[in-house]
Amino acid sequence: MQPYTHTNAHILIVDDESRVTDALRRGLAYEGYQVSSANDGEAALALARTRRPDVIILDIMLPGIDGLEVCRRLRAAHNEAAILMLTARDTVADRVAGLEMGADDYLVKPFALEELLARVKALLRRKQPAESAGEILCFEDLELDTATRQARRMSRVIDLSTTEYELLALFMRNPRMVLTRGLLMERIWGNDFEGGANVLEVYIGHLRQKLEKNGEKRLLRTMRGTGYVLRSSDQGERNTL
Repeated sequence: MQPYTHTNAHILIVDDESRVTDALRRGLAYEGYQVSSANDGEAALALARTRRPDVIILDIMLPGIDGLEVCRRLRAAHNEAAILMLTARDTVADRVAGLEMGADDYLVKPFALEELLARVKALLRRKQPAESAGEILCFEDLELDTATRQARRMSRVIDLSTTEYELLALFMRNPRMVLTRGLLMERIWGNDFEGGANVLEVYIGHLRQKLEKNGEKRLLRTMRGTGYVLRSSDQGERNTL
């Protein structure tokens, strides 16, 4: 896979405030990114289909189709762009709503350009697999292809968002090992992430829904008061769900 660089990463800005769009366009272009923009949901969906951005900076409050619905439709269409959601409302419910629709990260307005640039760079790093040739990670009937970033249970293909892939890959590289909430937050979101543990709970729920969609047995288990573990059986362990 071609590594992401400033010269080939494409960023799509979706915001109906022209001053925000103009400022972000200048800042991102100065950093060397290819930048396009849309001021409503319909235009954003059209651009995402034709130009295939690597990162979408998506405001929640848009005329017509709002940002949450744009995010939902992108994920339903298997668009794998990393989505950074912008919100003017700093509440847990608003943040969780965006993550549940498939966003990878969020930023509360007003924000510093330097912070947004750091979030974009982090999302691009997470989109770039560390393995050059790719490998197949296996646990029981679950497989994860690090080249295509798709999971599979038996014959069923499971599409994953950027964050879902990173989280599942971490578990599959550490099977049967209890990973604490702190470690998971640090490895996936970084030390400076302010979203709180509820973000992790949302993504664990996403993964479970996708991995168990056809009634398959649970592999991703909760260790009460500690974290999570990828394990096939919890027999004899009363603190595991």
